[in-house]
Amino acid sequence: MQHTQTSRSTSTSKSSKLASMDAMEILKDDHKKVQKMFKDFEKLCSSDKSPKREKAELAKLICQELKVHATIEEEIFYPAVRKTIHASDIMNEAVVEHGCAKALISQIESCEPSDEHYDAMVIVLGEYVNHHIAEEEKEMFPKVKKSKLDTAALGDEMMERKQEMLRQFHH
Repeated sequence: MQHTQTSRSTSTSKSSKLASMDAMEILKDDHKKVQKMFKDFEKLCSSDKSPKREKAELAKLICQELKVHATIEEEIFYPAVRKTIHASDIMNEAVVEHGCAKALISQIESCEPSDEHYDAMVIVLGEYVNHHIAEEEKEMFPKVKKSKLDTAALGDEMMERKQEMLRQFHH
């Protein structure tokens, strides 16, 4: 009954919207998106006009994006990876880093953009997230790539969960 595409990394898979996306591609796309948002936030901070509303809106988007990303990693990607690559040190660090980032996210969300530490908290979160991304992409992802993990099927599951969470945010 199942009729899935097997063209994982062909040039045609990118052009078709229905094509499955590999789990690591999804995560890397998220990483790029959020890194750009942090850069934009820093640019706003260095502006003399100090557009508080614009910064607050961007910070809110960053926090939402990170919460969705962390959820799909924790619920779907990490458990599958943990079973496959047997590198508990890398996985444990990733989980602890998520915990710290989430604590900072909730501080940002519960404080006013006028707070003197607001900009600093968002910038520190960005530095923290960049460190986490570097570790995932340089240490975890290469191990996953060498493993037998079906990252295409995992990607489908992650996209489904991601869409579900994004719908909740926009209601």
